[in-house]
Amino acid sequence: MVKVGVIGLQGDVSEHIEASKKALENLGVTGEVVWLRKPEQLEGISAIIIPGGESTTISRLMVKNGLLEPVRKLGEDGLPIMGTCAGLIMLSKEIIGATPEQRFLELLDVKVNRNAYGRQVDSFEAPIKLAFSDEPFPGVFIRAPRIVKLLNDKVKPIAWLGDRVVGVEAGNIIGLEFHPELTEDTRVHEYFLEKAL
Repeated sequence: MVKVGVIGLQGDVSEHIEASKKALENLGVTGEVVWLRKPEQLEGISAIIIPGGESTTISRLMVKNGLLEPVRKLGEDGLPIMGTCAGLIMLSKEIIGATPEQRFLELLDVKVNRNAYGRQVDSFEAPIKLAFSDEPFPGVFIRAPRIVKLLNDKVKPIAWLGDRVVGVEAGNIIGLEFHPELTEDTRVHEYFLEKAL
């Protein structure tokens, strides 16, 4: 049975839980999706999602709750992890605009710019091209970070807004600027969860 954990310290957790349940159903897979808050809940986990929210708060609470190092170790050992928006920041190696006290998982060899699109009022929706599907995907960007550089060729683009990369993958790790959980379309969650099967 597949067990998906959504890090539930801050951010759009319930939306990711619902999207993951629907994606598992669409894949015909039996599984459960749990709200992850403590390291002991990582036992038997098949995949982890780090939601959008506020990266400073997520970082602080992951450290405080003892999740940062165990999640990093699982990612290094090959466990599938997907980060959306602030979750992308948490996964990244280099962050422009990070505060000195912030800690990151550093599992994804990308450089990102925090809040590159500005305040919440500057949020927008636009169609995204996916590497794994012919149909456009409804991209929802909310105070999104921007991927400014792929740091090596292990990192592959998987999503584009026009000709700009807005989603990447490196083996078991996926990082997205946008919020796939805020749409009815589960293709991104299905693509991610197939890594756990």
